[in-house]
Amino acid sequence: MNFSSLIAVEFKKIKRSRILPVLFIAALILWLPSLFSAQLNFDMAVGITPEHNFFIQGLLGLSWFLYPASMVVATLLLNQIERSNNGILKMLALPINMVKLSLAKFVVLLALAAVQLLMVAVVYYISAAIISQTQDYNFILSPLFVLKEMGLIYVSSIPMLAVFCMISVCIHTPIFAVGLSLASIVPSVLFINTKAWFLYPMCYPFFVITSEYGKLSTDLSTKAIEFFPWIPVAVIITIVALSIASARFGKVERR
Repeated sequence: MNFSSLIAVEFKKIKRSRILPVLFIAALILWLPSLFSAQLNFDMAVGITPEHNFFIQGLLGLSWFLYPASMVVATLLLNQIERSNNGILKMLALPINMVKLSLAKFVVLLALAAVQLLMVAVVYYISAAIISQTQDYNFILSPLFVLKEMGLIYVSSIPMLAVFCMISVCIHTPIFAVGLSLASIVPSVLFINTKAWFLYPMCYPFFVITSEYGKLSTDLSTKAIEFFPWIPVAVIITIVALSIASARFGKVERR
């Protein structure tokens, strides 16, 4: 079975799962607090427009915790699909390259990440339209700007997603794998303030949005994105994490 066929099979597996509803609920939860506190966007003293503040504040919460946590849950549910009814044993019994199968699952996770960010963008526009009416002020930003910010979160999160996959494969007990992955998210707010932030992939999405916040605010100073040594380190982390995940995939079930 070639790689594209494996990806197609993996997508079929998630049709009846609860992954997409979970991702959509997370997107709704993100913008609800902003709807109830829309007036606060006019009181910010950091030199940023209300419409940009509304959007970027939501992205800060998204990139720091909600998006990484959603991907942890998505990774767990992808594994549970495979492990329920001994599905992984059935896959291992077939003449399938386990490395390709592991990478196919990572591609599905990347697709789910893109879907959630698109959901966030859609709910943002609905929320912005609502508060534009209630506050008599235009909170709706350009689609190009919104998609650019979503793209930054997505691309910067790829190493983090690779690490989550590695953890889920190496730690077979779901509760411990999820606990470790969620715990790894929390220190992001500390790592972005260090010189070695690029060594901690879980802080990448939060770092890039914090940097964007500084660009939009005239009174706020944040670290600028420096592509070296970040990009080389990020590529190495991604390759190492995926290599370990691929090497360890199905090892426990083969015993």
